[in-house]
Amino acid sequence: MFIPVKVYSLHMIQDETVVLRRIVKNERKALNLTQEGLAEKAGVGLRFVRELEQGKQTLRLDKVNQVLFLFGYRMEPVSLHEKR
Repeated sequence: MFIPVKVYSLHMIQDETVVLRRIVKNERKALNLTQEGLAEKAGVGLRFVRELEQGKQTLRLDKVNQVLFLFGYRMEPVSLHEKR
């Protein structure tokens, strides 16, 4: 089964944490999910979802991607030296 994925590159913004938490919170609310519901669907803990939405600076990338995958996003390394 093919699922289209939106690639989210962080090199285009100054405060990645603010953008990431807004994406997660806005997408969760758009799907009428509680934090508990999102945690269950993503297979992560409620504490992780809360920390993600609160902008914790250190989070496991694999778990961030588990959450983002539900919304059709993923985070990945992007070269700062790429020509745009």
